[in-house]
Amino acid sequence: MTDVTCAIIRDEEERILVVQRGKNSEHPCKWEFPGGKCRSGESYEDCIMREIREELVMEIAICSRLNPVEYDYGIKKIRLIPFVCDTLDDEPQLKEHIAYLWILPADLPSVDFLEADILVAGNYLSLISNIRKNQEDEGCRREKNETMGSSDEQELIDFINRVMSMKEADWLAEAAHANPDLFGKLLEYSLKDDNRLAFKASWILTKVCDKYPEIIRPHLRDVISHLPGIKNDSVTRSFMRILSFEDMRIFREEQHGLLASYCLSGLNSSVTPVAVKAYAMEILYRLTVLYPELGNEVSASIRSAMEEGSPGIISRGRAVLKKITGITSDS
Repeated sequence: MTDVTCAIIRDEEERILVVQRGKNSEHPCKWEFPGGKCRSGESYEDCIMREIREELVMEIAICSRLNPVEYDYGIKKIRLIPFVCDTLDDEPQLKEHIAYLWILPADLPSVDFLEADILVAGNYLSLISNIRKNQEDEGCRREKNETMGSSDEQELIDFINRVMSMKEADWLAEAAHANPDLFGKLLEYSLKDDNRLAFKASWILTKVCDKYPEIIRPHLRDVISHLPGIKNDSVTRSFMRILSFEDMRIFREEQHGLLASYCLSGLNSSVTPVAVKAYAMEILYRLTVLYPELGNEVSASIRSAMEEGSPGIISRGRAVLKKITGITSDS
């Protein structure tokens, strides 16, 4: 039996990415969740990250892993290991497939999937259905407590780790806005060595800051100081997203220097995730508004990143370069 990984990739609108095989492939013109076979000694997690980079030139963040499914195609038997993943990339760059679609979960049953992928789609739909049914009951139980901070800490950690849908994250974000203790815990957990917990907590923090950006501002100087030491790409992505929407004038010159150095280093590195590079571009633009003399160095770094970047990076780079040109030409 061959082990194969696949990714249920969701965008910010909770649409799912599906891709179509070519006419000359083993299963002509069938649709599937992207992924591929594991190499010798490779973990399932490393496999799916590599496959998505190679097949689609996309960066993903693993949110959870579903139970594997097995299917006998006659000529081969496979064990398909699905991962639920998030991405901020809008457009995959097809290397092995002939088409792609972003579809809503409710449309998955109408897709002409490979047989094993039909089973995966069914399991995913059952999962999100159960989550939605349980979410209301979970919320009611939480509301019986005076604050979420009064609950057992392990219970809170378990609850955060179970969050999978945007609706759940939004609900917890509202609770964090109403409860400063919970917000503090989310910030604390975002810096933990537990990669799954840190990712989930930082992801929920972005939802809080989307609606109530003022709540994190007193903590942003600490966030900036922690950035160089964060090893979890998903947490880095979340913090950079939060910072990319901020007015740089709220920071001191010292923080400006730290941010500029960190963002330029990230743009010039080949291992920096695509989403982090995109946010770095926006932060550097905002810094250039304050320091026009940065314009030439920032523009050069952005052009360098665009040379080997995904379509999303190229598009973002062009937009930011246009804004920077306006600043430097006026100075």
